[in-house]
Amino acid sequence: MLSGKGISKAFGKTSVLRDVDVEVHPGEITVVIGPSGSGKSTMLRALSLLGPPDTGSITIDDRVFEFPLHNPVVRNAPWPEVTVVFQQLFLWPHLTLRQNIDLPAAENRPARSCADIQELVEEFELEPFIGRYPNEVSLGQRQRAALVRAIALKPRYLLLDEITSALDIEHVSKVLNRLEKLQKENTGILVITHLIGFARRSADRVLFLENGQVLASGDPSLLVSPDNERLRKFLSLVENAV
Repeated sequence: MLSGKGISKAFGKTSVLRDVDVEVHPGEITVVIGPSGSGKSTMLRALSLLGPPDTGSITIDDRVFEFPLHNPVVRNAPWPEVTVVFQQLFLWPHLTLRQNIDLPAAENRPARSCADIQELVEEFELEPFIGRYPNEVSLGQRQRAALVRAIALKPRYLLLDEITSALDIEHVSKVLNRLEKLQKENTGILVITHLIGFARRSADRVLFLENGQVLASGDPSLLVSPDNERLRKFLSLVENAV
């Protein structure tokens, strides 16, 4: 299991996360929802140890990292066992989409075979533009390439930040289908999303984050019959905006 316990993070005098608990279980999907600026992306960076928290602990299976760290360098780093797709995607601009996908897979073991990667490329309909550079394709196409790059690494835990924000309905469905396949492979998945329908279909666990705090957590029934007034209002606003 990948978990954060009592994690807090501040930037200067601004507190972004306050005593947050979160769990990502193998073979399950944890969905995180909440308004913009609530600390969701900061929590994802903390869980992946790419932006370690100021206090609290991160547990990755049998490894426990306590904060604050006495040494600023993370020892026994968990990458790519824990792999992240950020909103910014971070595709290398001087490499084609094919090279962006193949290079990390070639340098990390275990990664999927060339045949497996080609299957992913075809599944997400990347083939027509796989030889182009990131600035030559749309945001949605870049999102799909970044997701394929992450999946190709065969992570034990996959953390996704708004990975469907620029996708049409058909490609959102493809992402859901692939996440379900990854679940069957016992991958633990965390998804940050504003798509409540996506959350309802995919989630095993739900976290509602606001102002750096978890205001509600539980199973997907939270998204149907919320017992938290602030969550109820948030869901109503999201539904009315769609």
